[in-house]
Amino acid sequence: MKFEILSKQSAIKHIVTQKELGYGCGFSLALHTGEDQETILSNRATIEEYFGKEKIYCSLKQVHSSKVYIFDEDKSVGWSTLEDAKEADAVITNKRGVVLSILTADCVPILLYDPIRQAIGAVHAGWRGSANGILNKTISMMQHRFGSDAKDILVAIAPSIGGCCYEVGEDVASHFGNCDKSVLREGDKDGKYFLDLKRFNELQALKAGVMPENIEVSSICTSCENRHFFSYRAEDGCSGRFMSAITLE
Repeated sequence: MKFEILSKQSAIKHIVTQKELGYGCGFSLALHTGEDQETILSNRATIEEYFGKEKIYCSLKQVHSSKVYIFDEDKSVGWSTLEDAKEADAVITNKRGVVLSILTADCVPILLYDPIRQAIGAVHAGWRGSANGILNKTISMMQHRFGSDAKDILVAIAPSIGGCCYEVGEDVASHFGNCDKSVLREGDKDGKYFLDLKRFNELQALKAGVMPENIEVSSICTSCENRHFFSYRAEDGCSGRFMSAITLE
């Protein structure tokens, strides 16, 4: 699938993959979950066919942090092996021909593009990263590193588990205690809440200065749409991950 807001931009190319049962491992693209490595690499080769085999690829070692990695390499990192993957949960670059990617199965994947400064970013925002402001930190890093203005940045928030399904306990909810009910609402059980991380990150983008018309949020909940997207929650733990990726052509 693609975003309308990004598809209008001729200088970039992007994609959000889906679960495809006709491929090995359901077209999972994760090297770190214990599935057959050759199958995953074969699936990643399909991504290379889409973006171009001559491209440089970046896949992170995601650790639920708020660390932002600035990609300035001349070769692929974390793509064919985990050994050289960088430990971070967001990555930015202004280098052309570099594909930045994020892997998820309920957490919030976010793609960023600054058409003025010609810079891109990819963010993995789980509840820990979201609570620690990873999206704001990524936008701030784009401002500092590339001279981006937040009002110019396009923000595409991809499918993730929605507030309809993401039930959390007080330990997680306490990190979002000051949020309104569009982000956090009480559940039917004592000490249980429903958390909408897509809405939280949308509000964080607005707070950072991103214009409302420059934000597109997918309405897809990965738990509800588990036939088409991997969902760790709906599948009681799963090894599959789908990919959100973007490149400057």
